[in-house]
Amino acid sequence: MTEVSNETRFLHAVQMGLGAWQWGDRVIWGYGQAYTDDDIRKAFEASLNMGVQFVDTAEIYGSGYSERLLGIFLKETEQPVLVATKFFPWPWRFWKSSLLSALKHSLERLGLESVDLYQAHAPSWVMTPETMMEGMVECVQRGLTRTVGVSNFGQKNMIRAYTTLARHGIPLASNQVHYSLLNREVEKNGTLARCQELGVRLIAYSPLEEGLLTGKYSVENPPPGIRSSQYADLLKRIPPVIKLLQEIGLNYGDKTIAQVALNWLICKGALPIPGAKNAAQAEQNAGGAGWQLSAEDVAKLDEATDNIKEYGK
Repeated sequence: MTEVSNETRFLHAVQMGLGAWQWGDRVIWGYGQAYTDDDIRKAFEASLNMGVQFVDTAEIYGSGYSERLLGIFLKETEQPVLVATKFFPWPWRFWKSSLLSALKHSLERLGLESVDLYQAHAPSWVMTPETMMEGMVECVQRGLTRTVGVSNFGQKNMIRAYTTLARHGIPLASNQVHYSLLNREVEKNGTLARCQELGVRLIAYSPLEEGLLTGKYSVENPPPGIRSSQYADLLKRIPPVIKLLQEIGLNYGDKTIAQVALNWLICKGALPIPGAKNAAQAEQNAGGAGWQLSAEDVAKLDEATDNIKEYGK
């Protein structure tokens, strides 16, 4: 593994983060019906009290409302918080200056002068990775972000981003990708290994597979909304996995299914950022860190989920 730079060292010290995708999202998560701003505030407070101080948001989450909420919460706490947000590559954003402009708007919503991590949410349809990273360079040089990351970048685009930043003496801090026991594509395609080789922190979003790895959903009781059809096939395959997670959890002081699933990711070298809509969820998620599965139990979970999904199709 490449030596971690001083600029990105803080990211490698973090075991668990808090994802803010659900904050203000009505379409997928049912914000305003299933949970309120006060529920989200309590999730934020519970996370900090449990030692989770890295919060990941994005300009498109809740059409900017996630950033606004986080900005309000930041003003209400004296505890240190590491803030990450993202630039969304809308097809009308042609120029590298779009990144600087978007970050300034994000900072206004967050009520901050700078963020700890600014990420490209995905590769652009109209900008090359090189152009996007040139825009990121300017954000760093203006002191508006401490570090730079990417999200949903495969190996090829990640290396192009890494190389462009390196020419300016700026490390690529992270690559945020979909990674869970039920979606191990980044292991299969080599992205995880390449991140570790380059010293890039792999941040795992949807680490509980949108609730499937909590044990509360089944074929008879599917998740609400569009997640029901999205996971219809996978729900049929997961009962043995849920049972194994439950059995393993009993051997570690009665850890929950979700906590074992999150710790498996930590053991893989990833930084999971589970979402939380209330204090109870936040407290459970935080309990996934601070301990470690044995190599034997990691191997058992690997075997149980190795063919849970077809990759590259």
